Amino acid sequence: MVSTHNLGFPRIGAQRELKFALESYWKDASSLDELKATGARLRRRHWADQKNLTWAPVGDFAFYDQMLDMSFTLGNPPERVQGFQGDALDNYFRVARGRSAKASHSTPVAAGEMTKWFNTNYHYIVPEFKADTAFALDASRLLEQLQEAEAQGVHAKPVLIGPVTYLALGKAKDDSDKLALLERLLPVYVELLDRLAAAGVEWVQIDEPILVTELDLRWQQAFKTAYAALAKGKVKLLLTTYFGALKGNRDLVMALPVAGVHIDALNGREDVDALVQHLPAPKILSLGVVDGRNIWKEDLEALLDWLEPIAKRLGDRLWLAPSCSLLHVPVDLKSEQKLTADVKSWLAFALQKLDEITLLARALNEGRGAVAAELKTNRAALDARKGSPRVNNAAVQAAIAAINPASGQRQSGYEVRAAKQAAILKLPPYPTTTIGSFPQTREIRHARSEHKAGRLTDAAYEAAMRAEIEHCVREQEKLGLDVLVHGEAERNDMVEYFGEQLGGYAFSQFGWVQSYGSRCVKPPIIFGDINRPKAMTVAWTQYAQSLTQRPMKAMLTGPVTMLNWSFVRNDQPRSTTCKQLALAMRAEVLDLEKAGVRVIQIDEPALREGLPLRKAEWQAYLDWAVECFRITAGGVRDETQIHTHMCYSEFNDIIASIAALDADVITIETSRSDMELLDAFDHFKYPNGIGPGVYDIHSPNIPTEDHMVHLMREAAKRIPPKRLWVNPDCGLKTRQWSEVVPALAHMVAAAQALRTAAAAR
Repeated sequence: MVSTHNLGFPRIGAQRELKFALESYWKDASSLDELKATGARLRRRHWADQKNLTWAPVGDFAFYDQMLDMSFTLGNPPERVQGFQGDALDNYFRVARGRSAKASHSTPVAAGEMTKWFNTNYHYIVPEFKADTAFALDASRLLEQLQEAEAQGVHAKPVLIGPVTYLALGKAKDDSDKLALLERLLPVYVELLDRLAAAGVEWVQIDEPILVTELDLRWQQAFKTAYAALAKGKVKLLLTTYFGALKGNRDLVMALPVAGVHIDALNGREDVDALVQHLPAPKILSLGVVDGRNIWKEDLEALLDWLEPIAKRLGDRLWLAPSCSLLHVPVDLKSEQKLTADVKSWLAFALQKLDEITLLARALNEGRGAVAAELKTNRAALDARKGSPRVNNAAVQAAIAAINPASGQRQSGYEVRAAKQAAILKLPPYPTTTIGSFPQTREIRHARSEHKAGRLTDAAYEAAMRAEIEHCVREQEKLGLDVLVHGEAERNDMVEYFGEQLGGYAFSQFGWVQSYGSRCVKPPIIFGDINRPKAMTVAWTQYAQSLTQRPMKAMLTGPVTMLNWSFVRNDQPRSTTCKQLALAMRAEVLDLEKAGVRVIQIDEPALREGLPLRKAEWQAYLDWAVECFRITAGGVRDETQIHTHMCYSEFNDIIASIAALDADVITIETSRSDMELLDAFDHFKYPNGIGPGVYDIHSPNIPTEDHMVHLMREAAKRIPPKRLWVNPDCGLKTRQWSEVVPALAHMVAAAQALRTAAAAR
């Protein structure tokens, strides 16, 4: 009999219950006990939702991040929070966001560095290491959740981040070799597995996704060393990989002394035949056959055509699962009431994906006749999508065919453009700006919800948003910022806002996905060819510019981020969809320029996360991603200053491609990583303007003027001061005005101090 399991379930709740509970606690509006009770309720519900699986995950729930959970389980919180007296969860939040809730235990600390989980839009808190790092087991979180699951009758499979991936994704805070810590780390993992065995656990899922990346000989040997030690335990280990193919690591994986292997059989289809043929008995082979990162229905008949011979060969040794944790998709499609019937029929959210897994297993175990009706419904939906006139647009396809090399070329090089822009903008040294958004207040959110519900007229909503924009402009003028923004009060999300005005997109009501902590996004759904019926931002930007004599920066989301932060159609190459987005956003850029806007920011925070996980495959992606940005920006005159923004992405190793974007100014995240991202400029002469962020907006901590001056002086060691800008790390929509105003005041003061010091030299 084929078994079924899941690698992880969305933890935020179908109605974002965890988000609201976290934010209530952080605001001191509810107790820690109430927060923990919400977590327990969500776990019970999610295990009930997985009752039809052979095995359900335990330990996949986290109050902020699973990597941060693992750091605390291994006794490796950062040195700056060690010795904390109080509830461990408050200390956990101090690492996650710089402080917890109540003043009595919220002494601010530097928040842990945050970066993207492989090539997803989920952010994890980076483990920190030093040469003398020691580890000590704290299994309480996992054992408590295991007891809860057993009380509910769950056939539990605990989930751990594996030791090699944990080390690989962490950072040494000194010059030490983090791999040298493996010898100290492994006894803690062995002890943890022993504790789980003593609690009656049979299988443990141990995630090692770095196995789908290139590994040098030292890291390959680390796997051999690690699993030789872990194999001595009494539990069965399911070595779990996802997001890509094993390729050159395939033989390594097959030789490791584990009881089973899970692979992403969608992105790693090439690995399957070899594993089926050569994975030694009695090892289990788990195939991730349902996409855990996108929301389209699978072709169940095609999957069965492929799986039936495998099931016949492997029998009980075959397990079925989603390709990866379902953390990356919404919870339940049944909640959606406003999607059109055709689009809804093409989709599958987390619960529907589990239904697909159980249906496939039933067909393999009992024959297709047992699920004939379900297969017929599935086939009808797939055929309808393929033939839908809503999916294909001949005019868009013709425009794509007309793209040529000149489409992505500015009129002149940067030095010529910079001189013309300086003459028009007349900015001081170290010009100050922000990334675009300002606080989305309760009043803004209320007006938006009332407007969507039809209780606020279009005119009243526009008046409310204009009032918010004016307030934002006046505050920036009082602060003394040099290049202003309108604050994006009218925008619900930097991708959804544009997608709602483009053809080819659909939108869910409850399709929320966790990005980090309590931050949730609702990715739009690209189901057809993209077109732009009318201007999207021009009127709002013109209004904002009319309020001030200072330059007003227009804010757009770039095509690569629009692509990577949407659920993308899977029936054509991603590059084709991205070029469609580029042409749509190019039209918006040209309309803004025609309206007199002199500074236009085209945000690309998701550029790096679209990279293939293997460096050998990077260049093909970077070629079309850079082309798409340049198509978007390439039609403007020299006098129009193009900005772009990137945050919380390690891009030192793609700095040449960042330069190839040829943006006049790039703003980047550097404060949380203490300017580490600028190391790339030690060896690469970045040619254009750059604003290294000096204000960590993901923490409620307010940075000092001195701290910002220090960061900018570090930047000036690598970038000529005449090309440096001063700005926050990211947009300010998640912060409160009470935090933003003093932080930006310090930032403006820091810029002034830098100017004064420069003038004195």
